[in-house]
Amino acid sequence: MILQQLFRFSSIFRSAISIHLRRNIGLSAIVFNKAKELDPVQKLFIDKIREYNMKSQKAGGPADVSPEYQKDMTEEIAKIQRLYGGGDLTKFPDFKFEEPNFEEPQK
Repeated sequence: MILQQLFRFSSIFRSAISIHLRRNIGLSAIVFNKAKELDPVQKLFIDKIREYNMKSQKAGGPADVSPEYQKDMTEEIAKIQRLYGGGDLTKFPDFKFEEPNFEEPQK
């Protein structure tokens, strides 16, 4: 009887400790990842992405493009506008759906 209570107590104690350890390990992993510095390759990659983002914001579009790229882009946009009936290609189209009138008798 005492042995059964001891086993029951030890299993409850084990589960409580395992939950506590899992929580602490999870939190310490988050803190460790924030505290450690990125490796040099990751840092260089992130720096280049930020640099390109700043350049593209200043340019108002793609950064560091040649005049040939701009010419090709305008030609392609003009071709697409001719193929698909014109309109502004920089904005999402507006869809208008009308509710069917079920009150009218069908002819």
